[in-house]
Amino acid sequence: MDEAVAILERTPTVMNALLRGQPAAWLGCRIEADSFSPIDVLGHLIFGEITDWIPRARTILEHGTSRAFEPFDRRGFVALIEGRTTDELLREFAELRAQNLEVLRSLALDEEKLDLRGLHPELGEVTMSQLLATWVAHDLGHIDQVMRTMARQYRDEVGPWRAYLSIIS
Repeated sequence: MDEAVAILERTPTVMNALLRGQPAAWLGCRIEADSFSPIDVLGHLIFGEITDWIPRARTILEHGTSRAFEPFDRRGFVALIEGRTTDELLREFAELRAQNLEVLRSLALDEEKLDLRGLHPELGEVTMSQLLATWVAHDLGHIDQVMRTMARQYRDEVGPWRAYLSIIS
């Protein structure tokens, strides 16, 4: 649990370092037309803080497997980020994450609670510990996605060094 929280606490700082002050071209770049841009990733993370991780933890604690989690809309963030500055979004993400980690700590998740099961609408039964591990891996995956997307913008400029840069290929 402590290791998971340590990673989750750092994600807003990492996203801040990657995105604050970047030009719109960097924030909106994509690897493919339907993939997330770096600013989309930030919106997605904010949306998850509002609708996913803690609400699902509470569903497990309150309902177990008798009630499925609300489905998560991967693109539900679009209206949330529209017309907002990167600074505003970074601040909101940091605030929501801090609040959610405070709630997570208040749940006092011991071994018994970590073994409790919930019902994912597509995957079936999952445990509280799997939910928390997924939260961490989800953060790391999206940090990787932002870095790969930004690095890919130099795909042609690096010339033959592309053969050594797995982040681009």
